Amino acid sequence: MQTLYAFKRNEGDDFKADKTFLLKSLDGMYDLYLVLLALLIEIHKKAEDRLEKTQQKILATSEEKNPNRKFVNNEVLKLLSENKALNDVITSKKLNFWDLDFEYVDILLKAILKSDVYNNYMSKKVSSFKEDKEFVIDMYKEVIAPNDKLYDYIEDKKITWIDDLPIVNTNLLKILRKLKPNSKEQHLLPKLYKDNEDKEFAVELFQKSLLNKSTFDDEIGKKTTNWDSDRIASLDAVMLRMALCEFQKFPSIPVKVTINEYLEIAKEYSTPKSSIFINGVLDKTVKEYQSEGKLNKIGRGLM
Repeated sequence: MQTLYAFKRNEGDDFKADKTFLLKSLDGMYDLYLVLLALLIEIHKKAEDRLEKTQQKILATSEEKNPNRKFVNNEVLKLLSENKALNDVITSKKLNFWDLDFEYVDILLKAILKSDVYNNYMSKKVSSFKEDKEFVIDMYKEVIAPNDKLYDYIEDKKITWIDDLPIVNTNLLKILRKLKPNSKEQHLLPKLYKDNEDKEFAVELFQKSLLNKSTFDDEIGKKTTNWDSDRIASLDAVMLRMALCEFQKFPSIPVKVTINEYLEIAKEYSTPKSSIFINGVLDKTVKEYQSEGKLNKIGRGLM
Protein backbone atom coordinates (compact mmCIF):
# COMPACT_ATOMS: atom_id res chain seq x y z
CA MET A 1 0.00 0.00 0.00
CA GLN A 2 2.78 2.43 0.91
CA THR A 3 4.66 1.70 -2.31
CA LEU A 4 1.53 2.08 -4.45
CA TYR A 5 0.67 5.33 -2.65
CA ALA A 6 4.13 6.70 -3.42
CA PHE A 7 4.04 5.53 -7.06
CA LYS A 8 4.03 8.51 -9.42
CA ARG A 9 4.51 7.02 -12.89
CA ASN A 10 2.08 5.79 -15.54
CA GLU A 11 0.93 2.22 -16.11
CA GLY A 12 3.18 1.75 -19.13
CA ASP A 13 6.34 2.90 -17.37
CA ASP A 14 9.04 0.58 -16.14
CA PHE A 15 8.36 0.23 -12.42
CA LYS A 16 11.33 -2.02 -11.66
CA ALA A 17 12.69 0.55 -9.21
CA ASP A 18 9.40 0.57 -7.32
CA LYS A 19 9.39 -3.22 -7.12
CA THR A 20 12.91 -3.00 -5.66
CA PHE A 21 11.67 -0.40 -3.17
CA LEU A 22 8.79 -2.69 -2.20
CA LEU A 23 11.09 -5.64 -1.50
CA LYS A 24 13.54 -3.44 0.39
CA SER A 25 10.68 -2.15 2.54
CA LEU A 26 9.66 -5.72 3.35
CA ASP A 27 13.27 -6.60 4.17
CA GLY A 28 13.32 -3.51 6.38
CA MET A 29 10.73 -5.10 8.66
CA TYR A 30 13.20 -7.88 9.41
CA ASP A 31 15.92 -5.32 10.10
CA LEU A 32 13.64 -3.60 12.61
CA TYR A 33 13.06 -6.94 14.34
CA LEU A 34 16.82 -7.41 14.67
CA VAL A 35 17.29 -3.84 15.91
CA LEU A 36 14.78 -4.46 18.70
CA LEU A 37 16.45 -7.73 19.71
CA ALA A 38 19.79 -5.87 19.72
CA LEU A 39 18.17 -3.34 22.06
CA LEU A 40 17.20 -6.09 24.52
CA ILE A 41 20.77 -7.41 24.41
CA GLU A 42 22.22 -3.95 25.07
CA ILE A 43 19.82 -3.32 27.97
CA HIS A 44 20.99 -6.60 29.49
CA LYS A 45 24.66 -5.61 29.04
CA LYS A 46 24.01 -2.16 30.50
CA ALA A 47 22.35 -3.68 33.57
CA GLU A 48 25.36 -5.92 34.12
CA ASP A 49 27.80 -3.02 33.73
CA ARG A 50 25.74 -1.01 36.20
CA LEU A 51 25.98 -3.76 38.83
CA GLU A 52 29.74 -4.12 38.39
CA LYS A 53 30.31 -0.37 38.76
CA THR A 54 28.12 -0.27 41.86
CA GLN A 55 30.12 -3.09 43.45
CA GLN A 56 33.38 -1.25 42.79
CA LYS A 57 32.33 1.91 44.62
CA ILE A 58 34.76 2.82 47.39
CA LEU A 59 31.97 3.32 49.91
CA ALA A 60 29.69 0.61 48.60
CA THR A 61 27.03 -0.58 51.01
CA SER A 62 26.57 -4.23 51.90
CA GLU A 63 23.61 -4.40 49.53
CA GLU A 64 25.67 -2.82 46.73
CA LYS A 65 28.52 -5.26 47.30
CA ASN A 66 26.11 -8.19 47.14
CA PRO A 67 23.40 -7.02 44.72
CA ASN A 68 20.35 -8.93 43.55
CA ARG A 69 21.54 -10.38 40.24
CA LYS A 70 18.21 -11.81 39.18
CA PHE A 71 17.78 -9.40 36.27
CA VAL A 72 21.26 -9.96 34.80
CA ASN A 73 20.90 -13.72 35.35
CA ASN A 74 17.55 -13.80 33.55
CA GLU A 75 17.76 -16.92 31.38
CA VAL A 76 15.93 -15.42 28.41
CA LEU A 77 18.09 -12.29 28.31
CA LYS A 78 21.18 -14.48 28.61
CA LEU A 79 19.99 -16.65 25.71
CA LEU A 80 19.68 -13.52 23.58
CA SER A 81 23.07 -12.18 24.60
CA GLU A 82 24.82 -15.53 24.05
CA ASN A 83 23.12 -16.40 20.75
CA LYS A 84 26.08 -16.31 18.36
CA ALA A 85 24.01 -16.67 15.19
CA LEU A 86 21.78 -13.76 16.19
CA ASN A 87 24.67 -11.52 17.18
CA ASP A 88 26.56 -12.37 13.99
CA VAL A 89 23.58 -11.34 11.83
CA ILE A 90 23.12 -8.09 13.78
CA THR A 91 26.82 -7.31 13.34
CA SER A 92 27.00 -8.28 9.67
CA LYS A 93 23.97 -6.11 8.84
CA LYS A 94 25.36 -3.26 11.00
CA LEU A 95 22.12 -3.01 12.94
CA ASN A 96 23.45 -2.46 16.46
CA PHE A 97 22.85 1.28 16.54
CA TRP A 98 22.83 1.23 20.33
CA ASP A 99 26.60 1.56 20.70
CA LEU A 100 26.36 5.08 19.34
CA ASP A 101 22.86 5.86 20.56
CA PHE A 102 23.51 4.50 24.06
CA GLU A 103 21.45 7.23 25.72
CA TYR A 104 18.27 5.41 24.63
CA VAL A 105 19.51 2.25 26.32
CA ASP A 106 20.06 4.32 29.49
CA ILE A 107 16.57 5.83 29.24
CA LEU A 108 14.90 2.46 28.85
CA LEU A 109 16.92 0.76 31.59
CA LYS A 110 15.97 3.55 34.03
CA ALA A 111 12.32 3.15 33.04
CA ILE A 112 12.56 -0.62 33.59
CA LEU A 113 14.18 -0.23 37.03
CA LYS A 114 11.37 2.10 38.12
CA SER A 115 8.57 -0.12 36.79
CA ASP A 116 6.22 -2.29 38.85
CA VAL A 117 6.86 -5.24 36.55
CA TYR A 118 10.60 -5.07 37.45
CA ASN A 119 10.05 -4.63 41.18
CA ASN A 120 7.55 -7.50 41.33
CA TYR A 121 9.98 -9.73 39.45
CA MET A 122 12.96 -8.82 41.63
CA SER A 123 11.02 -9.33 44.88
CA LYS A 124 11.38 -13.10 44.45
CA LYS A 125 14.95 -14.33 44.75
CA VAL A 126 14.53 -17.41 42.54
CA SER A 127 12.63 -17.94 39.30
CA SER A 128 12.12 -20.56 36.62
CA PHE A 129 12.72 -20.17 32.89
CA LYS A 130 8.98 -19.70 32.47
CA GLU A 131 8.90 -16.84 34.98
CA ASP A 132 11.99 -15.26 33.40
CA LYS A 133 10.28 -15.40 30.02
CA GLU A 134 7.04 -13.92 31.34
CA PHE A 135 9.00 -11.06 32.88
CA VAL A 136 10.84 -10.26 29.61
CA ILE A 137 7.55 -10.31 27.70
CA ASP A 138 5.82 -8.06 30.27
CA MET A 139 8.84 -5.74 30.38
CA TYR A 140 8.76 -5.40 26.61
CA LYS A 141 4.99 -4.88 26.41
CA GLU A 142 4.61 -2.50 29.36
CA VAL A 143 7.86 -0.54 29.41
CA ILE A 144 9.86 -0.78 26.18
CA ALA A 145 7.27 -0.88 23.38
CA PRO A 146 5.16 2.06 24.69
CA ASN A 147 8.18 4.33 25.31
CA ASP A 148 7.69 7.63 23.43
CA LYS A 149 11.41 8.35 23.09
CA LEU A 150 12.00 4.95 21.52
CA TYR A 151 9.06 5.57 19.16
CA ASP A 152 10.56 8.93 18.10
CA TYR A 153 13.98 7.36 17.66
CA ILE A 154 12.64 4.61 15.39
CA GLU A 155 10.68 7.14 13.34
CA ASP A 156 13.81 9.28 12.87
CA LYS A 157 15.93 6.27 11.98
CA LYS A 158 13.69 5.05 9.17
CA ILE A 159 10.28 6.54 8.42
CA THR A 160 8.72 3.28 7.16
CA TRP A 161 9.57 1.53 10.43
CA ILE A 162 6.80 3.32 12.30
CA ASP A 163 4.16 1.55 10.22
CA ASP A 164 6.05 -1.73 10.60
CA LEU A 165 6.46 -1.41 14.38
CA PRO A 166 3.11 -2.90 15.54
CA ILE A 167 3.45 -6.07 13.46
CA VAL A 168 7.14 -6.43 14.32
CA ASN A 169 6.38 -6.06 18.04
CA THR A 170 3.61 -8.65 17.78
CA ASN A 171 5.85 -11.17 16.05
CA LEU A 172 8.80 -10.52 18.36
CA LEU A 173 6.60 -11.33 21.36
CA LYS A 174 5.22 -14.40 19.61
CA ILE A 175 8.76 -15.69 19.05
CA LEU A 176 9.73 -14.99 22.68
CA ARG A 177 6.64 -16.84 23.94
CA LYS A 178 7.71 -19.95 22.03
CA LEU A 179 11.30 -19.75 23.27
CA LYS A 180 12.52 -22.73 25.34
CA PRO A 181 15.76 -23.36 27.25
CA ASN A 182 16.82 -25.83 24.55
CA SER A 183 15.61 -23.83 21.54
CA LYS A 184 18.03 -23.77 18.61
CA GLU A 185 19.80 -20.50 17.85
CA GLN A 186 17.79 -20.18 14.62
CA HIS A 187 14.55 -19.90 16.62
CA LEU A 188 15.37 -16.22 17.07
CA LEU A 189 16.11 -15.87 13.35
CA PRO A 190 12.84 -16.83 11.64
CA LYS A 191 12.30 -16.45 7.90
CA LEU A 192 10.77 -13.17 6.76
CA TYR A 193 8.37 -15.03 4.48
CA LYS A 194 6.56 -18.23 5.39
CA ASP A 195 7.43 -19.46 1.92
CA ASN A 196 8.30 -18.04 -1.49
CA GLU A 197 4.59 -17.82 -2.29
CA ASP A 198 4.19 -15.00 0.26
CA LYS A 199 6.91 -12.94 -1.43
CA GLU A 200 5.46 -13.63 -4.87
CA PHE A 201 2.01 -12.54 -3.64
CA ALA A 202 3.35 -9.15 -2.50
CA VAL A 203 5.04 -8.51 -5.84
CA GLU A 204 2.06 -9.79 -7.85
CA LEU A 205 -0.46 -7.67 -5.94
CA PHE A 206 1.76 -4.61 -6.45
CA GLN A 207 2.22 -5.21 -10.19
CA LYS A 208 -1.38 -6.14 -10.98
CA SER A 209 -2.75 -3.21 -9.00
CA LEU A 210 -0.56 -0.91 -11.10
CA LEU A 211 -1.13 -2.52 -14.49
CA ASN A 212 -4.92 -2.38 -14.06
CA LYS A 213 -5.10 1.05 -12.41
CA SER A 214 -7.21 2.66 -15.18
CA THR A 215 -9.68 -0.23 -15.24
CA PHE A 216 -10.05 -0.23 -11.48
CA ASP A 217 -10.44 3.58 -11.38
CA ASP A 218 -13.24 3.37 -13.96
CA GLU A 219 -15.04 0.79 -11.81
CA ILE A 220 -14.59 2.87 -8.68
CA GLY A 221 -15.88 5.94 -10.56
CA LYS A 222 -19.08 4.15 -11.59
CA LYS A 223 -19.77 3.11 -8.00
CA THR A 224 -19.08 6.57 -6.56
CA THR A 225 -21.10 8.75 -8.91
CA ASN A 226 -22.21 10.92 -5.99
CA TRP A 227 -18.60 11.57 -5.06
CA ASP A 228 -16.30 14.06 -6.72
CA SER A 229 -13.06 12.15 -7.46
CA ASP A 230 -11.10 14.92 -5.73
CA ARG A 231 -13.05 14.20 -2.53
CA ILE A 232 -11.93 10.58 -2.40
CA ALA A 233 -8.82 10.37 -0.24
CA SER A 234 -5.78 9.24 -2.25
CA LEU A 235 -5.11 6.44 0.21
CA ASP A 236 -8.72 5.23 -0.04
CA ALA A 237 -8.35 5.02 -3.82
CA VAL A 238 -5.19 2.92 -3.42
CA MET A 239 -6.94 0.53 -1.02
CA LEU A 240 -9.96 0.20 -3.31
CA ARG A 241 -7.71 -0.65 -6.28
CA MET A 242 -5.90 -3.29 -4.22
CA ALA A 243 -9.21 -4.79 -3.04
CA LEU A 244 -10.60 -4.93 -6.61
CA CYS A 245 -7.35 -6.52 -7.69
CA GLU A 246 -7.77 -9.25 -5.07
CA PHE A 247 -11.41 -9.77 -6.12
CA GLN A 248 -10.49 -10.20 -9.78
CA LYS A 249 -6.94 -11.53 -9.92
CA PHE A 250 -6.57 -13.72 -6.82
CA PRO A 251 -9.22 -16.48 -6.92
CA SER A 252 -7.95 -18.22 -3.77
CA ILE A 253 -8.44 -15.21 -1.45
CA PRO A 254 -11.91 -15.19 0.20
CA VAL A 255 -14.00 -12.08 -0.43
CA LYS A 256 -14.61 -11.57 3.30
CA VAL A 257 -10.87 -11.72 4.01
CA THR A 258 -10.18 -9.03 1.41
CA ILE A 259 -12.92 -6.74 2.72
CA ASN A 260 -11.97 -7.18 6.38
CA GLU A 261 -8.27 -6.57 5.67
CA TYR A 262 -8.85 -3.27 3.89
CA LEU A 263 -11.37 -2.06 6.44
CA GLU A 264 -8.80 -2.64 9.18
CA ILE A 265 -6.10 -0.86 7.19
CA ALA A 266 -8.45 2.05 6.53
CA LYS A 267 -9.24 2.42 10.24
CA GLU A 268 -5.53 2.52 11.02
CA TYR A 269 -4.23 4.77 8.25
CA SER A 270 -6.96 6.79 6.58
CA THR A 271 -9.72 9.23 7.54
CA PRO A 272 -12.34 8.53 10.24
CA LYS A 273 -15.04 7.83 7.65
CA SER A 274 -12.86 5.90 5.20
CA SER A 275 -13.78 2.43 6.44
CA ILE A 276 -17.51 3.17 5.97
CA PHE A 277 -16.87 4.53 2.48
CA ILE A 278 -14.66 1.61 1.44
CA ASN A 279 -17.09 -0.94 2.88
CA GLY A 280 -19.92 0.59 0.86
CA VAL A 281 -17.99 0.52 -2.41
CA LEU A 282 -16.72 -3.03 -1.90
CA ASP A 283 -20.12 -4.34 -0.83
CA LYS A 284 -21.70 -2.84 -3.97
CA THR A 285 -18.91 -4.32 -6.11
CA VAL A 286 -19.31 -7.84 -4.68
CA LYS A 287 -23.07 -7.82 -5.27
CA GLU A 288 -22.53 -6.68 -8.85
CA TYR A 289 -19.87 -9.32 -9.52
CA GLN A 290 -22.09 -12.04 -8.04
CA SER A 291 -25.09 -11.06 -10.16
CA GLU A 292 -22.95 -10.95 -13.31
CA GLY A 293 -21.01 -14.12 -12.51
CA LYS A 294 -17.67 -12.26 -12.40
CA LEU A 295 -16.63 -13.42 -8.95
CA ASN A 296 -14.62 -16.50 -9.80
CA LYS A 297 -13.38 -17.74 -6.46
CA ILE A 298 -11.89 -21.23 -6.03
CA GLY A 299 -12.74 -23.44 -3.08
CA ARG A 300 -15.42 -23.57 -0.40
CA GLY A 301 -16.39 -20.55 1.68
CA LEU A 302 -14.57 -18.07 -0.52
CA MET A 303 -17.59 -15.98 -1.34
